[in-house]
Amino acid sequence: MPRDWLKTAVRAALPLSTRQWVENRARRWVRQTRLQKVDFGNLRRLSPVSKTFGLDRGLCIDRYYIEKFLGEFAAEIRGRVLEIGDDRYTKKFGAGQVSFSDVLHIQKGSPSATIVADLGGDPPIPGETFDCIVFTQTLQFIYDFRQALRCLHRILKPGGVLLVTVAGISQVSRFDMERWGDYWRFTTLSVQRVFSEVFSEENLTIKGYGNVLAAVAFLHGIAAEELKKDELDYHDPDYQLIVAIRAMKQATAP
Repeated sequence: MPRDWLKTAVRAALPLSTRQWVENRARRWVRQTRLQKVDFGNLRRLSPVSKTFGLDRGLCIDRYYIEKFLGEFAAEIRGRVLEIGDDRYTKKFGAGQVSFSDVLHIQKGSPSATIVADLGGDPPIPGETFDCIVFTQTLQFIYDFRQALRCLHRILKPGGVLLVTVAGISQVSRFDMERWGDYWRFTTLSVQRVFSEVFSEENLTIKGYGNVLAAVAFLHGIAAEELKKDELDYHDPDYQLIVAIRAMKQATAP
């Protein structure tokens, strides 16, 4: 009771502006003391742990999610398949299901390429050719990505499936930036709108992968093996490290 009387007397004696300043300072002090102190450890640094997305440490975290997505839709990687850059995922997830494998590259000289073309232009690839197109981590490097999607839709057979992953939370890929460009980052909402311009909405399956821990680790170039499986597999829709899309071309009516 005496303390309450003293507090009231002090408040009454102070000018309003001084009282407000003291109260604001007191509230700020309370907030600061309640905050949990963050220990950055060896991540308190201005350069990442790895500049190569963690490739020099193990499996890149984005590749963990890409392979998780492709594993879920492995049955779609069948028949005549097109992949970008190389055919590693066609072989890994389409074993025993693929009748013919093509590889597309933008530049001549790639030893594994069977098609050299710029999907951002209007390449003379025959329409309705592929049962499946594996198109991982490529769309962000094409400035006119809408034209690329129209081209991919055109060269799919009716009923064919496009399996796409795109970057969400990511560093710039310096390798790609200096060769053909690194232009875009996506969210589940942006790909929903963009893909719906080309594919029927009912033929789209869109998934985001990642969480704050995975995103911070990926930005630092920490490898997937350095996190626990449950840490990687936890999904937080506000931290979309990659976005994955299964898009099917409408089958021709019988």
